[in-house]
Amino acid sequence: MKKIILCGYMASGKSTVGPLLATASGLKYIDLDAFIEHKTGKTISWLIQDSEIKFRKTEHEALKEIMENDENFVLSLGGGTPCYANNHLFLQQEDVISVYLKASIPEIIKRLAADTTPRPLLKNLSGEALHEFIAQHLFERSYFYMKARHVINTDNKAATAIVNEIMSLY
Repeated sequence: MKKIILCGYMASGKSTVGPLLATASGLKYIDLDAFIEHKTGKTISWLIQDSEIKFRKTEHEALKEIMENDENFVLSLGGGTPCYANNHLFLQQEDVISVYLKASIPEIIKRLAADTTPRPLLKNLSGEALHEFIAQHLFERSYFYMKARHVINTDNKAATAIVNEIMSLY
């Protein structure tokens, strides 16, 4: 059985690497945010703005539902998922290959500048304020990200190279 979980900060490569890894390994791909949006009929942005506490509870229940499934899969978590409701413990389960896709602050900023995905947390930030926000978040979240069994630096790497690196882990 293979349950591969990708975690990391926004723009670390989870949503890009996840589907490629699933295809390369012949596994089902699940994006936790998309799973939640399908289940609730609401966008992640709406859910967070409505009540972050309710969103984190919904997120935890969705993650638990996926993890209790016996299927093999590649799962991309939301950037904050491991940091709430003891979700980081899922990264350490025996039947899980967990990977922290680690990107540097300059790399994250570069990727965010090229990305058109709406990011509610960043909508009014730029320049030094954006850098400071990301640095603070990474400082707060790195403890939880580091609970993953493996860490892969994604800076200046093609998605296919990251996929190959993950596949070499199992």
